[in-house]
Amino acid sequence: MIYIGLAGWGDHDSLYPGHITAKGKLKEYASHFPIVEVDASFYAIQKEATVAKWTEDTPDGFRFIVKAYQGITGHNRGELPFSSKEEMVEVFKASLKPYAESNKLAMVLFQFPPWFSCSKDNVTYLRWCREQMGEWPVALEFRHQSWFLPNMREKTLDFMKKEGWIHSICDEPQVGMGSVPAVLTPTHSEKTLIRFHGRNTAGWQKKQDVNWREVRYLYRYSEEELLEWKQYLSELEKTSEDIYVIFNNNSGGDAADNGKMMIELMDLCYEELHDRQLDIFSDFL
Repeated sequence: MIYIGLAGWGDHDSLYPGHITAKGKLKEYASHFPIVEVDASFYAIQKEATVAKWTEDTPDGFRFIVKAYQGITGHNRGELPFSSKEEMVEVFKASLKPYAESNKLAMVLFQFPPWFSCSKDNVTYLRWCREQMGEWPVALEFRHQSWFLPNMREKTLDFMKKEGWIHSICDEPQVGMGSVPAVLTPTHSEKTLIRFHGRNTAGWQKKQDVNWREVRYLYRYSEEELLEWKQYLSELEKTSEDIYVIFNNNSGGDAADNGKMMIELMDLCYEELHDRQLDIFSDFL
């Protein structure tokens, strides 16, 4: 099965009638898409009560892709509020329990930063992360091209298969070593993750004279580009039971439209969605 959704549920204004408050957005989001990527967990480990509320706000068939906390993946360069790495991981795993108890966890996404290159120490750290996560389903996404250079590509994929990592395949700008190609090879027989970051080559790398986070994912996929991916997704589904597709091109509000376009192009129909709310002014128009 192919599941399509978006990164986060707060930034997609086109989905929400004017009367929908911030607290009601997840319920409304779940009337459009069957999966979502939780980005809040990257910036701070969420309270179990908060996570439990999210699971309550979504239908039974809904699934969450949860980004691993930034301290675990090495994005946070400051002092971490934990006595050890082990404690940090245990607190993070505790925050995942409501997802598991409600059967709504698709996977945990370990997205490593652009400076996390292919090295012996980093391979050792990946093994440590996988061991710490135990039976939790985990996806792995690289941002440094060294993992997929011609002499390393097959070794990286074999490593992911042996260690039980779900491959997070990226569609993103190809800008030097701080980006990875779309390697269309599943490493897990049950699940594969696809993340659409856009193709904004000019805005991909951090620059001092622009608000980087506002332009990095500023891109709208064309129908032609999505049709190309339609073929890829159909092929990937032959070797991985479930394909999870996340549109992360949020900067200009394009993710929701592109996600819906892909659902239509794939001729997908999701039965377990919330009923969609109507704008309170619709009766007067």
